[in-house]
Amino acid sequence: MTFPTIDALQGALSGRRYIADRGLATSIFLALALRRPLLLEGEAGVGKTEVAKVLAAVLETDLIRLQCYEGLDVAHAVYEWNYPRQLLEIRLLQAEGALDRRAAERELFSREFLIRRPLLAALEHGGPPPVLLIDELDRADEEFEGYLLELLSDFQITIPELGTIQAAEPPIVVLTSNRTRELHDALKRRCLFHWIDYPDPAKELEILRAKAPEAPQRLAEQVAAFVAELRRAELYKKTGVSESLDWIAALVALDRQELDAETVDETLGLILKNQEDVEAIRGERARGILHRALAGGAHSAG
Repeated sequence: MTFPTIDALQGALSGRRYIADRGLATSIFLALALRRPLLLEGEAGVGKTEVAKVLAAVLETDLIRLQCYEGLDVAHAVYEWNYPRQLLEIRLLQAEGALDRRAAERELFSREFLIRRPLLAALEHGGPPPVLLIDELDRADEEFEGYLLELLSDFQITIPELGTIQAAEPPIVVLTSNRTRELHDALKRRCLFHWIDYPDPAKELEILRAKAPEAPQRLAEQVAAFVAELRRAELYKKTGVSESLDWIAALVALDRQELDAETVDETLGLILKNQEDVEAIRGERARGILHRALAGGAHSAG
């Protein structure tokens, strides 16, 4: 499940409307070639999660996603025993008078009663190796991060009742982090690393054209230029690519051909997700940003 060249990989991603620069494409290429987990860090909304989704589509394999959150534990991430079914089995054995403690224990703690969560499902996946997305790992507790070390090193996990389970063929692992906290060096050493930054206006325009081909060219250029100017402002939360895409989709739905100050004010909540940011930008500052964006676009066109 590799590509002959980095250019071929870039072309495959582009065919699925994901615009990857050379650095990101190289990291993905090497992660596939070396069968190493890929850790993607960057601000929220820059396209980290989308890498795993598009990669699964390009490779025509399944995507298995583990969404991380505070308090995530083994029972929700790896496996748990089907306790209701085990209790039912015990009652059936008691009713039949066939309850032998040791035999029952061997039967009840077998694979038949195992509920497979994302990590175990990825290791035991049949067919082509799936893409395993461990999303927003920085939201999980450090204890869970430590648990991942065995998985990322040897693509195996240990279940006390069953022993060690190792993948016949390792999944393609993509981890993402918004860097709300620093991940441990031990985990980083097991991964290839790439930082995804906000795109420059030219790349953002390319993304907008790929994802929203129905948008007028002039509108897409103005949106890319406005968002680039907006990111220079002191904000609580900068606008991500996902917000840019939401914005241009809304502008198309409103049948806008170009940006104007009134439209910007009316739709500002689509690109700024913090009320203090909206209030700080709306009005005169928004008009100033729009003026600079339009002037820059006109200069580039000239």
